[in-house]
Amino acid sequence: MARKGSDFAGLSVAIVTPFRDGVLDLPRLREQIEFQIKAGTRCLVPVGTTGESPTLSHDEHERVITETVQIAAGRCKVMAGTGSNSTAEALRLTKWAEKAGADAALMVAPYYNKPTQEGFYAHYKAVAEAVGLPICVYNIPGRTGKNIEPDTICRLGELQNITMVKEATGSLDQASQILGASDLTVLSGDDSMTLPLMSVGGEGVISVVGNVVPSDMIALVDAASRGDYETARVWHHKLFGLCRDMLGLATNPIPVKAAMRLLKRDTGEMRLPMTELEPALVEKLRRSLIGYGLLAT
Repeated sequence: MARKGSDFAGLSVAIVTPFRDGVLDLPRLREQIEFQIKAGTRCLVPVGTTGESPTLSHDEHERVITETVQIAAGRCKVMAGTGSNSTAEALRLTKWAEKAGADAALMVAPYYNKPTQEGFYAHYKAVAEAVGLPICVYNIPGRTGKNIEPDTICRLGELQNITMVKEATGSLDQASQILGASDLTVLSGDDSMTLPLMSVGGEGVISVVGNVVPSDMIALVDAASRGDYETARVWHHKLFGLCRDMLGLATNPIPVKAAMRLLKRDTGEMRLPMTELEPALVEKLRRSLIGYGLLAT
């Protein structure tokens, strides 16, 4: 039986937000979106963690959503990052995404203020009842400071337009509980956990490494989706080192922006308090890209 958010199964890419000289680089954003569409990416996810949403102004956040929708022009789905630790702000951003024509909203768990489980539920319910967009709950306690417990997520899944979970707890037990007790679509929030999560019923990934090798992530997800786990394991092991470096050398999106600069696909520019990857780690990343076949020696 199809799950509520199965139309978002497959590869979604949490795209970076390109900057040049401190401002949004919209021509580069267009290049990156066209790159993803050509590769066959199912869904673009702008202004999430990878898109540096915490350092964008409200106007910039809204503009990146609008530009992404307009550039994609229906050729792939757009799931706009609209989360906040303020329910009023999350609601405003989600309404903007709906008005701009996004296909769904990715809402990170309220961070820093550490709500109770009832607070999490009330937060998402308030937004879900005020908009028509499908909503993906983004649970990443390593960044937000508190886990949305499986029972709370399953309860949220009873709301009509809460259809997906981006699962970034690193816990297959938690994912399994959600999959067994709800009809929510579960998407991996960690590239290296994509295959394990799909083996228990997940349907894809919202990927960081997909900024660099979307076609390879599609190959992994497609193989797992059709039950060809032998092929999926081959892709998992090929991708593992790159996935590890994208999220392990430094805080996301520092490594992926450095990788895209090395590949001449982005300036690599970031906004404080995010700083560039240290030279020794850049060299390690360079060796990883060479080993993968993405850079010449």
